[in-house]
Amino acid sequence: MNWLILIIAGLFEIVWAIGIKYTDGFTRLWPSVLTLGAMAASVVLLGIAMKSLPVGTAYAVWVGVGAVGTAILGIFLFGESANIGRLLSLGLIVIGIIGLKLSTG
Repeated sequence: MNWLILIIAGLFEIVWAIGIKYTDGFTRLWPSVLTLGAMAASVVLLGIAMKSLPVGTAYAVWVGVGAVGTAILGIFLFGESANIGRLLSLGLIVIGIIGLKLSTG
């Protein structure tokens, strides 16, 4: 169950990372409110997951999910580069996340 909570925390991290772009420097009210709410939810869920998961593993997975998801959305929403080097690097992060999951008891 804590792995599911951790993945959801990572999804909220994606929401706030993308949300920051839409806040226009936190000058737009509703995007700012949603972004701050996603930040809070992400950190609270990470804390809950860390009750039973190792801190290093939980944090690395949280950051990895957020980084990969944000990069992928950046490609689709903002036309960021999708070159082979970038995609392979994102794949390595995913492999690392899977490896951490498989090596944690």
